[in-house]
Amino acid sequence: MKLAITLFMLFCSVGSVAANYKVDHLEPMHWWVGMNNPQLQLLLHGKNIAELEPEVNYDGVSLLGVERTSNSNYLFVNLQISPAAKAGELSIRLMKNGTPELTLPYRLESRLAGSALRSSFSAKDAVYLITPDRFVNGDIRNDSHAEMLEHANRMNPVGRHGGDIKGVTTALKYIADMGFTMLWPTPLIENNQSEYSYHGYSPTNLYRIDPRFGSNEDYRKLVAAANKQGIGVIQDIVLNHIGDGHWWMKDLPANDWLNHQTGFVPTNNQHTTVLDIHAAPEDLKMFTDGWFVESMPDMNQRNPLLANYLVQNTIWWIEYANLSGIREDTYAYSDKAFLSRWVKAVLDEYPNFNIVGEEMNSNPHILAYWQRGASNRDGYKSNLPSLMDFPVVFLMPEVLNAEESSSSGLIKLYEMIANDFVYADAMSLMVFPDNHDMSRIYSLLHENLNLWKTSILFTATTRGIPQIYYGTEVLATSPIVRDDGLLRSDFPGGWGGDKVNAFTGKGLTMQQREAQSYLKKLLQWRKTSLAVEKGKLVHYIPAGGHYVYFRQHKDEMLMVVLNKNKQPSHLALSRFKSMLNHRTSGVDIISGKRITLDESLILSPLQSIAISFK
Repeated sequence: MKLAITLFMLFCSVGSVAANYKVDHLEPMHWWVGMNNPQLQLLLHGKNIAELEPEVNYDGVSLLGVERTSNSNYLFVNLQISPAAKAGELSIRLMKNGTPELTLPYRLESRLAGSALRSSFSAKDAVYLITPDRFVNGDIRNDSHAEMLEHANRMNPVGRHGGDIKGVTTALKYIADMGFTMLWPTPLIENNQSEYSYHGYSPTNLYRIDPRFGSNEDYRKLVAAANKQGIGVIQDIVLNHIGDGHWWMKDLPANDWLNHQTGFVPTNNQHTTVLDIHAAPEDLKMFTDGWFVESMPDMNQRNPLLANYLVQNTIWWIEYANLSGIREDTYAYSDKAFLSRWVKAVLDEYPNFNIVGEEMNSNPHILAYWQRGASNRDGYKSNLPSLMDFPVVFLMPEVLNAEESSSSGLIKLYEMIANDFVYADAMSLMVFPDNHDMSRIYSLLHENLNLWKTSILFTATTRGIPQIYYGTEVLATSPIVRDDGLLRSDFPGGWGGDKVNAFTGKGLTMQQREAQSYLKKLLQWRKTSLAVEKGKLVHYIPAGGHYVYFRQHKDEMLMVVLNKNKQPSHLALSRFKSMLNHRTSGVDIISGKRITLDESLILSPLQSIAISFK
């Protein structure tokens, strides 16, 4: 790849015959033979490049035509790559009046064996979410970069702190030892913004890893190293918007490349408008086409050239980096017809692949609309396999903090899980105690370790795919009112000189050590359990401060008791006689001790428990 880029830069700067034209951007930079979709659309950007006509002479590759926009600095070249095409370097000659002006080398590569049928994340996995800038600083030399506007300042809660890909790589053994099988970093691609660039959600180059994290090749090596540790990597993709520092903003490809291209118009953030059969068209348009903030221009995926660009960009990263999944940001804000097409295109290339969408809403009916298999009143067909289960996640702190009654506490959780009938596949939802957009769960539970354990136990044993945010395992705290800079705090031990080190245990409190050990035992056990991976969920109406549910797959069964009693309590077992089916003892999955089941189960104050039967 390095050779291809070098040759590309050489040809672009010199040209083959004359220096009247040059190509400043060619994307995607390379592609692969043997893809399911034989068509490829190249974006070429350079002064008056639309004046030129391309020619291609390579066995198995044909030119389908070109597309031009209102901006003469862009040329879109459509290629057909036949199944017979071989990996190698082709030449794209750009002609004017029959005279070659430029010759561009373009590399077609071979796919990895089994690439199309790669496996992905599912309920068998536990996902570790990190904000890379705040995780581990493995190379202080790239904390700031000459090409990047914002420099590192660890004292600034909303500034860049220096975490990078090298740091994540050094932490892979810790992540694996904790029991995680999937790693989800928030976006690593370039965010060349003057401020707030650390989080990664204001992309300025969709084909480049931010140099303050490392290089594209560093990212690919990270994925390979993670795979060797038994960890897949999920990439965070942003389809809705870009950062206003994106190179497009200096020379937009078309007059309809952005929504509200003439200037900032805010979104109304009303998610219901997409589903609302009574919604005013203006309100719906304001939701999907409005911008989050002035620094995040909203992309118009109804433009077919932009739509193609985004589809290809996603597939390029999957193939290039050998990804195990995609998490798509701010899902419902993009054009919904495009979203269906985007997911289908990805799954056509990778039939076993999983994509989880972020629909940050507390209403399960709204989430259900977006999942594959939904029978929607408007006929919308979504291809999206998974969504983040915000209805349950938002409810959990309220449930665990509330006093138990017939209308508050665990009954609310029971009722929310009972809403699973609205989903086409509730078992594919991603559930979590907190994430990068929420205050820390330990703080939300007023630093009650037993309630924290209950939250973690539920996350790991309910239906769906569990995800844990970095630092949760050592009881990271934050303000109760969401403060992004503070909740995305530095992971202890990720910087040289840190007095507390979660990797080694140095400086951790007794409670932090207990929490870390608890999660590690839980996740390592979870890897051995088919009951939580595939098992049916049966739950009982909460009573007496206990919420009991079972997960069962064939002969393996798990009994989970969430306990809100502040005093020692007895859970009568006669109610669960049919589920227990003469089972008289099981194993506490945390302590490993055998639990005898007599007439009742005796629990300590706020002690939640999971008992395995095999």
